[in-house]
Amino acid sequence: MSTVSSVANRRLLSIHNHTTPLPEKIDGLVLILPRGDQVFASIATNASETLTQLRLNKTHILNYRINPNTYFSLELSAIGTRYEGVARHIPKANLFELSTPVEQGIPKDITITNTWAAIYALFTLYRTLEYIPIRFVYVPNTEELTRYLLISGLGRLTHNKKKVEGMENAIFLSRSAFWQGAGTTGYHTQGWLLAPTPTFPSLPSFTRSDMVIASHPLRPPKPHAGEVLYRRYCAAVGKSLEFVAFDIDGDPKRDGGLSQHMAAFHKWHNDERVNSAWGERGSLETHRDYIKGLLADPGVVPIMMRWNGELMGYVEIVWAKENHVAQYYPPDSPVGNWERGLHVLVGEDKFLGGCKFEPICNRPLRLTLISQLNSGFEASYITFSSPIPVLIVSSENPSKPIP
Repeated sequence: MSTVSSVANRRLLSIHNHTTPLPEKIDGLVLILPRGDQVFASIATNASETLTQLRLNKTHILNYRINPNTYFSLELSAIGTRYEGVARHIPKANLFELSTPVEQGIPKDITITNTWAAIYALFTLYRTLEYIPIRFVYVPNTEELTRYLLISGLGRLTHNKKKVEGMENAIFLSRSAFWQGAGTTGYHTQGWLLAPTPTFPSLPSFTRSDMVIASHPLRPPKPHAGEVLYRRYCAAVGKSLEFVAFDIDGDPKRDGGLSQHMAAFHKWHNDERVNSAWGERGSLETHRDYIKGLLADPGVVPIMMRWNGELMGYVEIVWAKENHVAQYYPPDSPVGNWERGLHVLVGEDKFLGGCKFEPICNRPLRLTLISQLNSGFEASYITFSSPIPVLIVSSENPSKPIP
């Protein structure tokens, strides 16, 4: 009984830590950026005010102050109606006043790259806020930054017809837009996609195999073996999650003839827990042939997952239309041209459960989303290795499971 209670308490604590805002007064590491740079926060107090300073590695890049007396909400459908300004169900947030460090009495510019890093820190620290209203104060290149936020979609203005003091200069930073990758590709190289690709054209293609006959758009070329595709620091775990394109050959000098990816894949599939869900127990050659088949298939991308560089799991990302799962879609919900599916395997027991579950499930979707925004991405289905139950969901109607 005590063991069951202990497990339940750990799970509840994990949920609490993941959903509860971090303390506003923080002194230390906030996050690690995809390329290894670190963002720190610290409190600075002078005679007139208290500020939070953000530093990128050792460089002071931005200050922010939360105005305790100014609250804003981003109203949409209520604008122009009698409910504008009085709707109580719309969340309000304090205004964040942003300023830059002063050097010899003159405020410094802040680059777009560092602005994105600072916004990343704000959404990490204040993770219950869907919108963060900000105002630039004493920032020389305010016009450049405002244009960046609005054109990229990272920020938006309010269009209230009833004037609210101070709101005319406020920009609402959008958490949803941020996690979709707004303001990254095309603006700087600090985003989670370590090798972003240009927009791929929509051209007709066709797949004919023993299991599938389908017309569909031409798919982009696969990533290079061993290429790090995505890296993101997960504050709840305190580690960075990475996705790496499967490397079947590895480095002969380092790996001694058997790649690290292949060795881990073979080990995991001969584990009873994994085999009970995947049913792929077999010899090394059987597993090598399995991966060779996936690498030759334009509709599947096999990926290895790592926590802080340590291999721990495997993902297959498939294009649903040229996969046999397409035959199981309901007649009234045909598979879309850009729908993708995931098969997720956690191979190492120590990385199961707790606060690690959410990022392992969610980040592959993030990867496919931000890498295919130009293609109208839709998530179609997900399957997980035991003991996690299989979940297959229709993109058109999430309440309707696919057989």
